[in-house]
Amino acid sequence: MAKSKKNEKEKLPKELTRNAWILVVGAIAPMLDSTMVNIAINKLQSDLHTSLDMIQWAITGYVLALAVAVPVCGYVVNHIDGKKVMQWSLLSFGLFSFLSGIAWNIDSFIIFRAVQGFSAGFITLLMTTLLMQITPPDKLGQLMAVVSTPIILGPIIGPVLGGAIVSGANWHWIFYVNIPVVIIAVLLNHFYLSSFKPFNPKAKLDWFGTLLLAGGSVGLIYGMMKGSTNAKNFFNSQMITFVNIGLALFVIYGIYNRIRKNNTVLPLRFFKSKNFTAANIGIFLAGIASNGPMLLLPLFFQNTKGFTAVEAGLMLIPQGLGMMVTRPLIGKMIDRMGARPVVLVSLAISLLGTIPFIFVHENTNLIWLGLVLFVRGMGIGGLQMPMMTDIFIGLDKQDIPGASVGQRIIQNVGSSFGSAVISAVVTAVVTSEIAGQMTTKLHQLAAMHTNLTPTVIAKAKTSVEKAVTLNGYQLGFLVSSIVLIVIAIPAMFLSQKKVNK
Repeated sequence: MAKSKKNEKEKLPKELTRNAWILVVGAIAPMLDSTMVNIAINKLQSDLHTSLDMIQWAITGYVLALAVAVPVCGYVVNHIDGKKVMQWSLLSFGLFSFLSGIAWNIDSFIIFRAVQGFSAGFITLLMTTLLMQITPPDKLGQLMAVVSTPIILGPIIGPVLGGAIVSGANWHWIFYVNIPVVIIAVLLNHFYLSSFKPFNPKAKLDWFGTLLLAGGSVGLIYGMMKGSTNAKNFFNSQMITFVNIGLALFVIYGIYNRIRKNNTVLPLRFFKSKNFTAANIGIFLAGIASNGPMLLLPLFFQNTKGFTAVEAGLMLIPQGLGMMVTRPLIGKMIDRMGARPVVLVSLAISLLGTIPFIFVHENTNLIWLGLVLFVRGMGIGGLQMPMMTDIFIGLDKQDIPGASVGQRIIQNVGSSFGSAVISAVVTAVVTSEIAGQMTTKLHQLAAMHTNLTPTVIAKAKTSVEKAVTLNGYQLGFLVSSIVLIVIAIPAMFLSQKKVNK
């Protein structure tokens, strides 16, 4: 009898579970879409008769529009029923997915993708923000376990599904496939999702603060992108200019927030909370530790193992399975023990699944790599979730939109920063080592009295490039491992609960 009561107590209320899964279904399409498009870059470039730089603008525009949407959405949910906002966001995402699929030139494609990204920004922020309004404090962990589902599925299923679609059909279907998912999400939303009261109807639109936060986010993210796309000269003039603009806008926002006495879209008084500050620092660092390797792993399997994009995506499935296995357990542990012990244990497991990649080579057994990735998934799956939960501890319901805006901005910038830094590390290793190793290789061949024909030189170059690239990946995983260790510092300031024996 006691055990039965305990199980009932641990379970999420049915209404809350229903609302959570309906919102998760709505977020699946944006999460998958953002990862599928990267697989189709070559096809898009060919069919739209454009350059790689212009195609990159479509991807960049999506990310930047998503960043702009975050503070705008924070204002909208203060004044309008969250259910209606979600419905219109889903319909907009579905419409502009269709328009992206029928885009007739690169200009129309870039515009449609940007609006699609703006809609996705609303959807992903609403998923967390709305549920925070109705979730009891002792159920936050279990709720975040549900909400994290599309975050886990996106990077794992997206590349595989995208590769299969491009190979079996064409790039248009990468966007058309969103439409049935959106239709299902809209129907579930309309008939089964509860209404959500506006968080703070009296709040006025903070246009200036919203523009400063959106501009600062765009500046930092775009600057990091310009650094990573020109990693041979990471600190190039464009990177420095846009990062400085982003930082300057955030500094101006700090001054503006002080003048307005925290009556802004993101009140900086939140950072007086130990939990809020520590969790956001941890989330930023986790963006480097998790997003960097997410970029490296497919490249490792393609460039070192010679896999296709689809095969590389399939190799990442064990990591996704590791995340899925621990997801329900992590939620209950957060509610029972607090964020600190869960993050520290997750860090240790993440290191066990990341450090082996520092020593991996082209002949490493695939089964062994699959097991390591499974362990890594178990650790990474429990890393950000507890910190995202800790952000909302002790906040009033009217403060939830502002706190969500801050968390999402920091997460977006951290993810972009992680991808850019790891990309720069790999490129720096390749450019610094390739000439010296090529010279050494040719000297070795000459010492062996090998006739240095063009074919022999070409084979030597391929061998050296593969070896040097592998060295770059290994250093990238080393950087990720170091950052994982550093996350332990802010983790010590997260919440911890006494466990009743």
